[in-house]
Amino acid sequence: MERLNRGLVAVSQGRNRVFVSWRLLGTDPDGVAFNLYRIVGGAAPVRVNAAPLTEATSTSDSIYVSAPVAYLVRGVVNGVELAPSERYTLRRETPYLSLRLRTPDGYTPNDGTVGDLDGDGAYELVVHQVGRGRDNSQKGVTTNPILEAYRLDGTFLWRIDLGKNIREGAHYTQFIVYDLDGDGRAEVACKTADGTVDGVGKVIGDANADFRNGDGYVLAGPEYLTIFDGRTGAALATTNFIPPRHPTSLAPTADQIKAIWGDGYGNRVDRFLAGVAYLDGVHPSLIMTRGYYTRAVLTAWDWRGGKLSRRWTFDSDSGPESNRAYRGQGNHQLAVADVDGDGRDEIVFGAATIDDDGRGLYSTGLGHGDALHVSDLDPDRPGLEVFDIQERFDDAGANFRDARTGEVLWKKASVKAGEDGEGPGRGNSFDVDPRTRGAESWVAGAGLHGIWSAKGALISEKQPTAVNFGVWWDGDLLRELLDKNVVYKWNWTAERMDTLFVATGAASNNGTKSTPVLSGDILGDWREEVILRVADDPRELRIYTTTIPTRYRFTTLMHDPVYRLGIAWQNVAYNQPPHVSYYLGDGMAAPPRPRIFVPGPR
Repeated sequence: MERLNRGLVAVSQGRNRVFVSWRLLGTDPDGVAFNLYRIVGGAAPVRVNAAPLTEATSTSDSIYVSAPVAYLVRGVVNGVELAPSERYTLRRETPYLSLRLRTPDGYTPNDGTVGDLDGDGAYELVVHQVGRGRDNSQKGVTTNPILEAYRLDGTFLWRIDLGKNIREGAHYTQFIVYDLDGDGRAEVACKTADGTVDGVGKVIGDANADFRNGDGYVLAGPEYLTIFDGRTGAALATTNFIPPRHPTSLAPTADQIKAIWGDGYGNRVDRFLAGVAYLDGVHPSLIMTRGYYTRAVLTAWDWRGGKLSRRWTFDSDSGPESNRAYRGQGNHQLAVADVDGDGRDEIVFGAATIDDDGRGLYSTGLGHGDALHVSDLDPDRPGLEVFDIQERFDDAGANFRDARTGEVLWKKASVKAGEDGEGPGRGNSFDVDPRTRGAESWVAGAGLHGIWSAKGALISEKQPTAVNFGVWWDGDLLRELLDKNVVYKWNWTAERMDTLFVATGAASNNGTKSTPVLSGDILGDWREEVILRVADDPRELRIYTTTIPTRYRFTTLMHDPVYRLGIAWQNVAYNQPPHVSYYLGDGMAAPPRPRIFVPGPR
């Protein structure tokens, strides 16, 4: 996994108070303590704490000077200080980090993700710039999808223009940022086409090719998969995308596409997902998929020693007859976790799961859904659980299963009401109520009301109206709710949402899904940051971090493999919040120490 620095961050709280927070790393020795130092102007560092800090990796400081103030932190082991961390200079003017962008005219920053692109231990941000997009079911010409990379201080690194032959929309461009070869620097991977321009200006394929039809769909021409250098955006390797639209034709007819994918106008054939999985338990592999309403194909790729190779392909419509059970089981997202405890990751593909060797592990047959949560949702059961929903009216509108076997532990029937024609559209599963053990679950729509415990018992007739994202924000172990630009706390006694934080002037993305650019533990202690665009300025992002004290001390969530891979796939299609591999909630046991190793220093 990544060799991270301390992720030190300091935020002004007004009235001469500063909140300072840093990472506990998965590679830190047991019992490490910390000393925090303040640097005023050019003076020598002065220790803030009287005795080494042994609990939370955050604290408050009082400052009464107008000179520039910076901080650093040093670990302490057996009374001996370790090397100092990076310095962080306090930004007094705002309670957030502002990141200026070079957003092209007519575009708006949309989904983003992070990776250590240059190997210095700090995260950089890759953001998808969106102009005019279209859903797969909608006609119309779109703008070119654009990816841009920035350091968190706003330094621009590169721009990749995917070109006119990649259609813009939530289901088309799934980009992955991850250190795929273990050299300490993250690569960028995504589907490309003729006319894609990499970060150094090199064109992939035919720069003049235009395969858009009269309805704006791209249903002809070659399709590629490209690995880009995270430092420069330069294309490192390009190969044919697997699977193609048609096995033999680069310009298939509508009838040929329909025979394979279920319709001929581009709705089902161009539904893509992506992720990263440790299929051998040690090295990350890239996962690229196509289709989920009917045929579903998943391909695993390895990027090793400057070469891109295919590890395996799973196809619901070929191979053993048992593969047919995996047709139509995918969601608008996927998740990755070691569900069977063998040390190697599986791909939770909606209502089905693919084993690390590219064979089907199980299919529940419950069908397509719009939301997916995978974690130790019920700590009283061994292993992990999956909370999923069906996007149709059936007996499993909300369903909770064993992640290893696919056994449905409980389910709730959805009921058609009025003109609602799809069933439940989204659902959450977090620990928001300390009165029941484990995660509580709820959904939106389809006649399903209330909150269920991890055992499936109805514990409240009311439910949070926020059914989009979760965020660990305040100081306790319960998860808060993130919706639009607001963080809410579920008040379980009054059965209402209480507002904890409002990001004034910021806005969410993706319509009613109201999702952030990114939410995750990218700075400071184990609590999560929220990245949002500015409502009236497409050239600014804001990174918000909590300033609420906590007494809990956990390893950075980014050194938990399930969580880190969740950040990698968060931007894919219908964004979902990340989960950890263990139960993080009220009444939790001490989390296991990460069993990871990191690349050596460059």
